[in-house]
Amino acid sequence: MRLPRRPPARVVAVLAGILLIAANLRVAVTSLGAVLDQVRGDLGMSTVAASTAATLPVVCFGVVAAATPRLVRWVGAPAGLAIAVGALLVGLLVRVSGGEATLLAGTLLACAGIATANVLVPVVVKAEFPRRVGEVTGAYSAVLSLGAALGAVATVPVGTVTGGWRGGLAAWSVLAAAALIVWLPLVRRGAAPAETGVSVRAMMRSPVAWVVTLLFATQSLLAFTVMAWLPTVYHDVGFSFSEAGALLSLSVLAGVPVYFVVPVLASRMRTQGCLGAGLTACQLLGLAGLLTRPASAPWLWALLIGVGGGVFPLTLALFSLRTRSAAGTAALSALAQSGGYLVAAGGPFLVGVLRDVTGSWSAPILFLIAVCVVQVGLAFAAGRGRFTTPAEPGRPVRASEPP
Repeated sequence: MRLPRRPPARVVAVLAGILLIAANLRVAVTSLGAVLDQVRGDLGMSTVAASTAATLPVVCFGVVAAATPRLVRWVGAPAGLAIAVGALLVGLLVRVSGGEATLLAGTLLACAGIATANVLVPVVVKAEFPRRVGEVTGAYSAVLSLGAALGAVATVPVGTVTGGWRGGLAAWSVLAAAALIVWLPLVRRGAAPAETGVSVRAMMRSPVAWVVTLLFATQSLLAFTVMAWLPTVYHDVGFSFSEAGALLSLSVLAGVPVYFVVPVLASRMRTQGCLGAGLTACQLLGLAGLLTRPASAPWLWALLIGVGGGVFPLTLALFSLRTRSAAGTAALSALAQSGGYLVAAGGPFLVGVLRDVTGSWSAPILFLIAVCVVQVGLAFAAGRGRFTTPAEPGRPVRASEPP
Protein backbone atom coordinates (compact mmCIF):
# COMPACT_ATOMS: atom_id res chain seq x y z
CA MET A 1 0.00 0.00 0.00
CA ARG A 2 1.39 3.39 -1.01
CA LEU A 3 1.37 5.92 1.80
CA PRO A 4 0.34 9.54 1.14
CA ARG A 5 3.23 11.95 0.86
CA ARG A 6 3.35 14.60 3.56
CA PRO A 7 4.69 18.15 3.11
CA PRO A 8 8.36 18.29 4.16
CA ALA A 9 7.71 21.22 6.48
CA ARG A 10 5.14 19.23 8.38
CA VAL A 11 7.39 16.17 8.61
CA VAL A 12 10.09 18.37 10.17
CA ALA A 13 7.58 19.98 12.53
CA VAL A 14 6.22 16.63 13.73
CA LEU A 15 9.73 15.27 14.26
CA ALA A 16 10.77 18.40 16.18
CA GLY A 17 7.67 18.11 18.34
CA ILE A 18 8.32 14.44 19.11
CA LEU A 19 11.93 15.16 20.08
CA LEU A 20 10.95 18.09 22.31
CA ILE A 21 8.35 15.95 24.04
CA ALA A 22 10.89 13.15 24.46
CA ALA A 23 13.30 15.57 26.15
CA ASN A 24 10.66 16.07 28.86
CA LEU A 25 9.89 12.43 29.57
CA ARG A 26 12.48 11.85 32.30
CA VAL A 27 13.57 15.34 33.38
CA ALA A 28 10.76 15.68 35.92
CA VAL A 29 11.90 12.46 37.60
CA THR A 30 15.68 12.87 37.60
CA SER A 31 15.52 16.55 38.56
CA LEU A 32 13.55 15.75 41.71
CA GLY A 33 15.97 12.97 42.61
CA ALA A 34 18.88 15.41 42.31
CA VAL A 35 17.47 17.77 44.98
CA LEU A 36 15.36 15.39 47.07
CA ASP A 37 17.60 15.78 50.13
CA GLN A 38 17.28 19.58 49.91
CA VAL A 39 13.52 19.31 49.47
CA ARG A 40 13.21 16.97 52.41
CA GLY A 41 15.22 19.26 54.69
CA ASP A 42 13.42 22.43 53.64
CA LEU A 43 9.89 21.01 53.90
CA GLY A 44 10.55 18.75 56.90
CA MET A 45 9.33 15.73 54.97
CA SER A 46 9.03 12.40 56.74
CA THR A 47 10.88 9.35 55.49
CA VAL A 48 7.58 7.95 54.23
CA ALA A 49 6.78 11.13 52.29
CA ALA A 50 10.27 11.30 50.77
CA SER A 51 10.11 7.63 49.78
CA THR A 52 6.67 8.20 48.26
CA ALA A 53 8.01 11.09 46.18
CA ALA A 54 10.88 8.89 44.96
CA THR A 55 8.74 5.87 44.03
CA LEU A 56 5.65 7.74 42.80
CA PRO A 57 6.88 8.16 39.20
CA VAL A 58 7.33 4.50 38.31
CA VAL A 59 4.06 3.47 39.99
CA CYS A 60 2.23 6.26 38.20
CA PHE A 61 3.77 5.23 34.89
CA GLY A 62 2.26 1.78 35.31
CA VAL A 63 -1.19 2.79 36.54
CA VAL A 64 -1.88 5.62 34.08
CA ALA A 65 -0.54 3.78 31.01
CA ALA A 66 -3.43 1.31 31.03
CA ALA A 67 -6.02 4.06 30.54
CA THR A 68 -4.25 5.83 27.68
CA PRO A 69 -5.80 3.90 24.73
CA ARG A 70 -9.21 5.25 25.79
CA LEU A 71 -7.80 8.75 25.45
CA VAL A 72 -6.61 7.86 21.95
CA ARG A 73 -10.10 6.71 20.97
CA TRP A 74 -11.70 9.84 22.39
CA VAL A 75 -9.45 12.60 21.05
CA GLY A 76 -6.71 10.97 18.95
CA ALA A 77 -3.03 10.53 19.71
CA PRO A 78 -1.88 14.09 18.80
CA ALA A 79 -4.47 15.76 21.02
CA GLY A 80 -3.74 13.19 23.72
CA LEU A 81 -0.07 14.16 23.59
CA ALA A 82 -0.99 17.83 23.96
CA ILE A 83 -3.09 17.00 27.02
CA ALA A 84 -0.20 14.94 28.44
CA VAL A 85 2.37 17.72 27.98
CA GLY A 86 -0.10 20.24 29.41
CA ALA A 87 -0.53 18.08 32.51
CA LEU A 88 3.23 17.78 32.81
CA LEU A 89 3.65 21.58 32.59
CA VAL A 90 1.01 22.27 35.22
CA GLY A 91 2.45 19.57 37.50
CA LEU A 92 5.96 21.00 37.27
CA LEU A 93 4.65 24.40 38.39
CA VAL A 94 2.35 23.06 41.09
CA ARG A 95 5.02 20.99 42.82
CA VAL A 96 7.19 24.03 43.60
CA SER A 97 4.33 26.26 44.74
CA GLY A 98 3.77 25.03 48.28
CA GLY A 99 4.63 22.42 50.85
CA GLU A 100 4.79 18.65 51.11
CA ALA A 101 1.24 17.94 49.91
CA THR A 102 1.63 20.28 46.96
CA LEU A 103 4.93 18.68 46.02
CA LEU A 104 3.38 15.22 45.97
CA ALA A 105 0.27 16.39 44.09
CA GLY A 106 2.33 18.21 41.47
CA THR A 107 4.64 15.25 41.07
CA LEU A 108 1.63 12.95 40.60
CA LEU A 109 0.15 15.21 37.92
CA ALA A 110 3.49 15.62 36.12
CA CYS A 111 4.10 11.86 36.15
CA ALA A 112 0.58 11.19 34.88
CA GLY A 113 1.38 13.41 31.92
CA ILE A 114 4.66 11.58 31.34
CA ALA A 115 2.98 8.18 31.60
CA THR A 116 0.44 9.19 28.97
CA ALA A 117 3.12 10.54 26.66
CA ASN A 118 5.21 7.38 27.16
CA VAL A 119 2.40 5.41 25.55
CA LEU A 120 1.43 7.93 22.87
CA VAL A 121 4.80 8.83 21.38
CA PRO A 122 5.24 5.34 19.79
CA VAL A 123 1.68 5.65 18.47
CA VAL A 124 2.39 8.95 16.72
CA VAL A 125 5.68 7.58 15.37
CA LYS A 126 3.83 4.56 13.95
CA ALA A 127 1.20 6.80 12.32
CA GLU A 128 3.47 9.57 11.03
CA PHE A 129 6.65 7.66 10.15
CA PRO A 130 5.55 4.11 9.27
CA ARG A 131 8.63 3.58 7.05
CA ARG A 132 11.05 5.22 9.48
CA VAL A 133 9.98 3.71 12.80
CA GLY A 134 13.52 2.61 13.69
CA GLU A 135 15.20 5.93 12.93
CA VAL A 136 12.60 8.08 14.69
CA THR A 137 12.37 5.73 17.68
CA GLY A 138 16.15 5.82 17.96
CA ALA A 139 16.21 9.61 17.81
CA TYR A 140 13.59 10.17 20.48
CA SER A 141 15.04 7.41 22.71
CA ALA A 142 18.45 9.09 22.59
CA VAL A 143 16.92 12.50 23.38
CA LEU A 144 14.96 10.94 26.25
CA SER A 145 18.20 9.56 27.69
CA LEU A 146 19.95 12.91 27.29
CA GLY A 147 17.05 14.62 29.04
CA ALA A 148 17.35 12.23 31.97
CA ALA A 149 21.06 12.96 32.31
CA LEU A 150 20.50 16.71 31.97
CA GLY A 151 17.89 16.73 34.71
CA ALA A 152 20.23 14.93 37.08
CA VAL A 153 23.26 17.11 36.32
CA ALA A 154 21.83 20.60 35.81
CA THR A 155 19.09 20.96 38.44
CA VAL A 156 21.39 21.72 41.37
CA PRO A 157 23.50 24.34 39.49
CA VAL A 158 20.35 25.99 38.13
CA GLY A 159 18.90 26.03 41.63
CA THR A 160 22.06 27.71 42.93
CA VAL A 161 21.57 30.51 40.41
CA THR A 162 17.81 30.83 40.88
CA GLY A 163 17.74 30.75 44.67
CA GLY A 164 17.18 27.14 45.65
CA TRP A 165 15.56 23.86 44.76
CA ARG A 166 12.27 25.48 43.77
CA GLY A 167 13.95 27.46 41.02
CA GLY A 168 15.96 24.45 39.92
CA LEU A 169 12.81 22.35 39.53
CA ALA A 170 10.65 25.12 38.07
CA ALA A 171 13.19 25.79 35.32
CA TRP A 172 12.19 22.58 33.58
CA SER A 173 8.68 23.97 33.01
CA VAL A 174 10.25 26.11 30.26
CA LEU A 175 11.19 22.95 28.36
CA ALA A 176 7.66 21.56 28.77
CA ALA A 177 6.15 24.86 27.61
CA ALA A 178 8.37 24.82 24.51
CA ALA A 179 7.21 21.31 23.65
CA LEU A 180 3.56 22.29 24.07
CA ILE A 181 3.96 25.41 21.90
CA VAL A 182 5.51 23.38 19.10
CA TRP A 183 2.99 20.55 19.34
CA LEU A 184 -0.30 22.46 19.56
CA PRO A 185 -0.34 23.64 15.90
CA LEU A 186 0.11 20.02 14.80
CA VAL A 187 -2.97 19.03 16.79
CA ARG A 188 -5.04 21.64 15.00
CA ARG A 189 -3.91 20.19 11.71
CA GLY A 190 -4.99 16.71 12.79
CA ALA A 191 -1.52 15.14 12.56
CA ALA A 192 -2.69 11.57 13.18
CA PRO A 193 -6.38 10.67 13.38
CA ALA A 194 -7.69 8.45 16.12
CA GLU A 195 -8.16 4.77 15.35
CA THR A 196 -10.56 2.35 16.94
CA GLY A 197 -10.93 -1.37 17.22
CA VAL A 198 -8.00 -2.49 19.40
CA SER A 199 -8.31 -2.45 23.19
CA VAL A 200 -5.87 -3.40 25.90
CA ARG A 201 -8.25 -6.20 26.87
CA ALA A 202 -8.12 -7.59 23.34
CA MET A 203 -4.35 -7.23 23.28
CA MET A 204 -4.15 -9.30 26.46
CA ARG A 205 -5.29 -12.33 24.46
CA SER A 206 -2.11 -12.24 22.37
CA PRO A 207 0.85 -14.38 23.50
CA VAL A 208 3.14 -12.08 21.51
CA ALA A 209 1.89 -9.07 23.45
CA TRP A 210 2.60 -10.78 26.75
CA VAL A 211 6.14 -11.68 25.73
CA VAL A 212 6.81 -8.05 24.78
CA THR A 213 5.25 -6.97 28.09
CA LEU A 214 7.51 -9.30 30.08
CA LEU A 215 10.55 -8.07 28.18
CA PHE A 216 9.61 -4.48 28.99
CA ALA A 217 9.13 -5.51 32.63
CA THR A 218 12.57 -7.09 33.01
CA GLN A 219 14.42 -4.20 31.37
CA SER A 220 12.45 -1.68 33.45
CA LEU A 221 13.24 -3.54 36.66
CA LEU A 222 16.93 -3.61 35.78
CA ALA A 223 16.99 0.05 34.75
CA PHE A 224 15.22 1.48 37.80
CA THR A 225 17.20 -0.71 40.18
CA VAL A 226 20.49 0.37 38.64
CA MET A 227 19.51 4.04 38.81
CA ALA A 228 18.48 3.67 42.45
CA TRP A 229 21.37 1.59 43.81
CA LEU A 230 24.43 1.72 41.54
CA PRO A 231 25.96 4.75 43.28
CA THR A 232 25.46 3.08 46.66
CA VAL A 233 27.15 -0.10 45.47
CA TYR A 234 30.20 1.86 44.37
CA HIS A 235 30.24 3.95 47.53
CA ASP A 236 30.14 0.83 49.69
CA VAL A 237 33.31 -0.50 48.03
CA GLY A 238 35.25 2.67 48.70
CA PHE A 239 34.36 5.34 46.14
CA SER A 240 33.34 8.83 47.19
CA PHE A 241 29.78 10.00 46.59
CA SER A 242 30.95 12.25 43.75
CA GLU A 243 32.85 9.38 42.11
CA ALA A 244 29.85 7.06 42.52
CA GLY A 245 27.57 9.68 40.98
CA ALA A 246 29.98 10.12 38.08
CA LEU A 247 29.90 6.37 37.44
CA LEU A 248 26.10 6.43 37.28
CA SER A 249 26.30 9.38 34.88
CA LEU A 250 28.66 7.39 32.69
CA SER A 251 26.22 4.49 32.67
CA VAL A 252 23.37 6.79 31.60
CA LEU A 253 25.38 8.65 28.95
CA ALA A 254 26.76 5.41 27.51
CA GLY A 255 23.22 4.55 26.57
CA VAL A 256 22.68 7.65 24.41
CA PRO A 257 24.34 6.41 21.18
CA VAL A 258 23.09 2.89 21.86
CA TYR A 259 19.55 4.18 22.24
CA PHE A 260 19.78 5.75 18.79
CA VAL A 261 21.37 2.80 16.97
CA VAL A 262 19.36 -0.09 18.43
CA PRO A 263 15.90 0.78 17.00
CA VAL A 264 17.45 1.45 13.59
CA LEU A 265 19.07 -1.98 13.61
CA ALA A 266 15.90 -3.61 14.93
CA SER A 267 13.76 -2.17 12.13
CA ARG A 268 16.13 -3.61 9.52
CA MET A 269 16.31 -7.11 10.98
CA ARG A 270 13.85 -9.92 10.29
CA THR A 271 14.16 -11.05 13.91
CA GLN A 272 15.55 -9.11 16.87
CA GLY A 273 16.34 -11.88 19.35
CA CYS A 274 20.10 -11.83 18.88
CA LEU A 275 20.15 -8.06 19.27
CA GLY A 276 18.24 -8.18 22.56
CA ALA A 277 20.32 -11.10 23.84
CA GLY A 278 23.58 -9.35 22.95
CA LEU A 279 22.59 -6.18 24.78
CA THR A 280 21.50 -8.21 27.80
CA ALA A 281 24.84 -10.05 27.73
CA CYS A 282 26.61 -6.68 28.07
CA GLN A 283 24.55 -5.88 31.15
CA LEU A 284 25.16 -9.34 32.56
CA LEU A 285 28.92 -8.93 32.14
CA GLY A 286 28.80 -5.54 33.85
CA LEU A 287 26.86 -6.96 36.78
CA ALA A 288 29.22 -9.93 37.02
CA GLY A 289 32.17 -7.56 37.19
CA LEU A 290 30.38 -5.51 39.83
CA LEU A 291 29.85 -8.72 41.82
CA THR A 292 33.38 -10.16 41.59
CA ARG A 293 35.78 -7.21 41.16
CA PRO A 294 33.84 -3.95 41.61
CA ALA A 295 36.86 -1.74 42.23
CA SER A 296 39.16 -3.18 39.56
CA ALA A 297 37.45 -1.71 36.49
CA PRO A 298 34.52 0.39 37.76
CA TRP A 299 34.19 2.46 34.58
CA LEU A 300 34.02 -0.67 32.45
CA TRP A 301 31.24 -2.20 34.56
CA ALA A 302 29.25 1.05 34.45
CA LEU A 303 29.77 1.28 30.69
CA LEU A 304 28.61 -2.30 30.07
CA ILE A 305 25.55 -1.84 32.26
CA GLY A 306 24.68 1.34 30.36
CA VAL A 307 25.04 -0.36 26.98
CA GLY A 308 22.85 -3.21 28.21
CA GLY A 309 20.12 -0.67 28.85
CA GLY A 310 19.66 -0.61 25.07
CA VAL A 311 16.94 -3.23 25.56
CA PHE A 312 14.68 -0.29 26.47
CA PRO A 313 14.65 1.34 23.00
CA LEU A 314 14.45 -2.14 21.49
CA THR A 315 11.16 -2.74 23.28
CA LEU A 316 9.91 0.68 22.18
CA ALA A 317 10.63 -0.33 18.59
CA LEU A 318 8.84 -3.65 19.13
CA PHE A 319 5.64 -1.79 20.04
CA SER A 320 5.51 -0.75 16.38
CA LEU A 321 7.20 -3.75 14.79
CA ARG A 322 4.79 -6.21 16.39
CA THR A 323 1.63 -4.30 15.38
CA ARG A 324 0.23 -3.20 12.05
CA SER A 325 -1.71 -0.08 13.01
CA ALA A 326 -1.40 2.91 15.31
CA ALA A 327 -4.35 1.60 17.32
CA GLY A 328 -2.55 -1.71 17.83
CA THR A 329 0.60 0.13 18.84
CA ALA A 330 -1.38 2.12 21.41
CA ALA A 331 -2.84 -1.03 22.95
CA LEU A 332 0.47 -2.91 23.05
CA SER A 333 2.34 0.13 24.38
CA ALA A 334 -0.25 0.59 27.13
CA LEU A 335 -0.25 -3.08 28.12
CA ALA A 336 3.53 -3.40 28.16
CA GLN A 337 4.18 -0.15 29.99
CA SER A 338 1.42 -0.65 32.52
CA GLY A 339 2.55 -4.14 33.47
CA GLY A 340 6.24 -3.43 33.03
CA TYR A 341 6.45 -0.34 35.20
CA LEU A 342 4.36 -1.88 37.97
CA VAL A 343 6.76 -4.83 38.07
CA ALA A 344 9.73 -2.47 37.96
CA ALA A 345 8.43 -0.54 40.97
CA GLY A 346 9.24 -3.52 43.17
CA GLY A 347 12.80 -3.93 41.91
CA PRO A 348 14.59 -1.23 43.94
CA PHE A 349 12.61 -2.17 47.04
CA LEU A 350 13.45 -5.88 46.74
CA VAL A 351 17.12 -5.17 46.15
CA GLY A 352 17.22 -2.91 49.19
CA VAL A 353 15.61 -5.60 51.33
CA LEU A 354 18.07 -8.23 50.10
CA ARG A 355 20.95 -5.88 50.91
CA ASP A 356 19.67 -5.29 54.45
CA VAL A 357 18.90 -8.96 55.13
CA THR A 358 22.18 -10.39 53.79
CA GLY A 359 24.49 -7.53 54.73
CA SER A 360 26.20 -7.51 51.33
CA TRP A 361 25.56 -6.75 47.66
CA SER A 362 26.17 -10.33 46.50
CA ALA A 363 22.57 -11.55 46.76
CA PRO A 364 21.03 -8.44 45.17
CA ILE A 365 23.46 -8.55 42.22
CA LEU A 366 22.92 -12.28 41.77
CA PHE A 367 19.19 -11.56 41.63
CA LEU A 368 19.77 -8.99 38.87
CA ILE A 369 21.96 -11.46 36.98
CA ALA A 370 19.13 -14.00 37.18
CA VAL A 371 16.77 -11.38 35.73
CA CYS A 372 19.23 -10.90 32.87
CA VAL A 373 19.21 -14.63 32.13
CA VAL A 374 15.42 -14.60 31.96
CA GLN A 375 15.58 -11.52 29.75
CA VAL A 376 17.75 -13.34 27.18
CA GLY A 377 14.99 -15.90 26.69
CA LEU A 378 12.34 -13.18 26.48
CA ALA A 379 14.40 -11.29 23.91
CA PHE A 380 14.45 -14.29 21.58
CA ALA A 381 10.71 -14.88 22.08
CA ALA A 382 9.75 -11.22 21.54
CA GLY A 383 12.19 -10.90 18.65
CA ARG A 384 10.49 -13.53 16.50
CA GLY A 385 8.89 -12.10 13.36
CA ARG A 386 5.25 -12.16 14.42
CA PHE A 387 2.44 -9.68 14.92
CA THR A 388 0.12 -9.42 17.89
CA THR A 389 -2.95 -11.37 16.82
CA PRO A 390 -5.86 -9.29 18.21
CA ALA A 391 -4.81 -6.22 16.25
CA GLU A 392 -4.59 -8.01 12.93
CA PRO A 393 -7.78 -9.86 11.96
CA GLY A 394 -7.53 -12.48 9.28
CA ARG A 395 -4.73 -14.87 8.48
CA PRO A 396 -1.43 -14.79 10.42
CA VAL A 397 1.14 -12.53 8.78
CA ARG A 398 4.89 -12.61 9.01
CA ALA A 399 6.42 -9.47 10.48
CA SER A 400 8.66 -9.15 7.46
CA GLU A 401 5.70 -8.73 5.10
CA PRO A 402 4.94 -5.19 3.99
CA PRO A 403 1.65 -3.81 5.37
